[in-house]
Amino acid sequence: MNDMEVQQPIAACAEKWDFNWLLHRAAQRVGAAFADEITKFGISLRGQLVLQALVSDEEAARTQLKLGAMLGLDKTTLMSELDKLERAGLIMRVPDPNDRRVRTPVITDEGRELQKQARDALAEVERGFRARFTDQEMAVIRRALSDLATGEGPVHGSCL
Repeated sequence: MNDMEVQQPIAACAEKWDFNWLLHRAAQRVGAAFADEITKFGISLRGQLVLQALVSDEEAARTQLKLGAMLGLDKTTLMSELDKLERAGLIMRVPDPNDRRVRTPVITDEGRELQKQARDALAEVERGFRARFTDQEMAVIRRALSDLATGEGPVHGSCL
């Protein structure tokens, strides 16, 4: 079977399926490319999201609970990710001086450096996907996806 024979059924299939299917398939392709790239850094996409959130200026005031809510990660998923990042020396959890039950995740210098390298590598992957579109098309795509992502009603489930 040649490449043309493989691609034709996929294209024909895509034309028959609905909007949700197309969005899901696009997200799978982009997500898989990002996941392949991030594994080179020894972390997951969720780990990168956590590190990315922790490099902000607000990190000192961000408890585990607030971080989970901000990222759309349930408690179990977030704790598992924080455990992995802490074992790797990329974060540490600092006890709150006012409430011993509360921990604040803080990125380490090693975590900050890895996050920057991973961010740059993922930006390159994204550039590869964006290259097939003009700047104007990307502006429309970004606006449409933003509208869909921030629409009315509650959002359920993890961001990844």
